[in-house]
Amino acid sequence: MRKKEIKIALITGYLGAGKTTLLNYVLGNQEGIRAAVIVNDIGEVNVDASLIAKTGKVSEQDKNLIPLTNGCICCTLKANLAEQLTKLAESGKFNYIIIEASGICEPMPIAQTITEICRENSDDGIPMRLDNIIAVIDCARMLDEFENGHALVAEDIGEDDIENLLIQQLEFCNTILLNKADTISENEMKELKAVVRKLQPEAHMIETNYGQVSLKDILDTGRFDLDKAAASAGWVAAIENTEEEKPETEEYGISSFVYSRRQPFSREKFMAFTKAWPKEIIRCKGMVWYREDPNMSYIFEQAGRLIQEKMEGRFIASGSKEQVKMMLRRYPQLKKVWDPKYGDRMQKLVFIGRQMDRKAIEDGLDSCLTE
Repeated sequence: MRKKEIKIALITGYLGAGKTTLLNYVLGNQEGIRAAVIVNDIGEVNVDASLIAKTGKVSEQDKNLIPLTNGCICCTLKANLAEQLTKLAESGKFNYIIIEASGICEPMPIAQTITEICRENSDDGIPMRLDNIIAVIDCARMLDEFENGHALVAEDIGEDDIENLLIQQLEFCNTILLNKADTISENEMKELKAVVRKLQPEAHMIETNYGQVSLKDILDTGRFDLDKAAASAGWVAAIENTEEEKPETEEYGISSFVYSRRQPFSREKFMAFTKAWPKEIIRCKGMVWYREDPNMSYIFEQAGRLIQEKMEGRFIASGSKEQVKMMLRRYPQLKKVWDPKYGDRMQKLVFIGRQMDRKAIEDGLDSCLTE
């Protein structure tokens, strides 16, 4: 007889967004759900765990609460997480496990780790499944963030890429809780939703205060799918569909566009341009190629003040004629983007922003092109 599946929810969100408040609310209103809790805090003092143990419906003495400290559950604490998930599942006391991630961890590697653990455990143990990823955001902080993060700079949190974390958490989730909704006006909420929907068009979005939400909206949802979650970000949708946007997508000045060219950038000119990046750009991601390294594709990424790039791999067109023919036979969809001169070499960047001057941005990028 197959053992009953244990479902897992992952709560993400930046420091102070209200993750622990949500967790305490869920624990106090379980509605028949027997939940265990794992809290990941990378600091020396696990403040979140102590708060939950003090005010929630579970306690460390009952072994319902597992604090994982001084590391991240997707790397240094991976083995510990696997061990604790297995123990909780095998205890027979719980039908749900809630994991509160550290506020400064990116959600994708954590979800990949949990999915891998579930797959391994389900083969020869209690079946487990990641059911939902819940991103909790502070509405007022988010609005500050989209004003170029001025209100965030003064806070000493030891991180320079706050915008990047917030956007990563939004882009990789199934459910978004717009927490502290009463701290912004109705019009500000509409504008915030327009921004969030551009960044993450697929997730369920719920307004809340003090993390109070119907449990059916966040637990036992069946929403999470790793492949779909990885492709749910707004920049992915934009880069796959370059048709002209409908007017309603530009409400509150929030828009997106794809910059696509077939000439290489001068790396020096492009890097100089990024240093004067318009503050109206909230998110940019995509593929770039350089005259100085014509056979290599790079993934360029910007979120707020953080700008970075990494090698993605060699362009197919850089291979021999035989290799190119083989790849085109194997992947016929490549023919749609294949250029007689450049092959699959191209610039393709998605821009998401607020009151963006598209022509100025494109002109600036064009000035970085070389023949």
